[in-house]
Amino acid sequence: MGEEAKVFGTWASPFSRRVELALRLKGVPSLLLKYNPVYKKVPVLLHNGKPITESLVILEYIEETWKNNPIWPEDPYGKAMARFWAKFIDDKWSPESEREKAMEEACECLKALESALNGNKFYGGHTIGLVDIAANFIGFWLSIVQEATGRELLSAHKFPLLFNWSHDFVNCGIVQECLPPKDKVLAIFKARVAAPSN
Repeated sequence: MGEEAKVFGTWASPFSRRVELALRLKGVPSLLLKYNPVYKKVPVLLHNGKPITESLVILEYIEETWKNNPIWPEDPYGKAMARFWAKFIDDKWSPESEREKAMEEACECLKALESALNGNKFYGGHTIGLVDIAANFIGFWLSIVQEATGRELLSAHKFPLLFNWSHDFVNCGIVQECLPPKDKVLAIFKARVAAPSN
């Protein structure tokens, strides 16, 4: 295609990684950069010199720009449900959120997300789709947060379908290519847990 796609993000950001994953699924080469001096917020997709911000908006742009390997359902109802669950994930599971999540509230969110799987391997059915990409925080980062804090939210006992989804998602080859080194992310979270609160 000869098009240039650059992702401005950080290596440990689940939002940057969701954009990188969508581009890889589409077969679009991209360069993940470590900073964004313009907006000071990541991720930003720079496509042919035009910046697009906000990870879910970027995912929509990627879907409309590169038609191969769809990450959105084809039917309008499926698209509406994918948008709903992606927004739900962002609203409830933003790792950058400043408010503390109560364990009970977090469990209710996991319960809702587990029911949305409808017995499928992925939210997109048998292939990774928009909601799977949006839920990358739960698939990868949540286990690291659990290990760093010693708190268990997602387990095979509590949420077997969601736990299996998490395992299948994280162990998918193309997803693994987009994930940062677990030991480095764990070190960051352990340092945050150990740091005194202001």
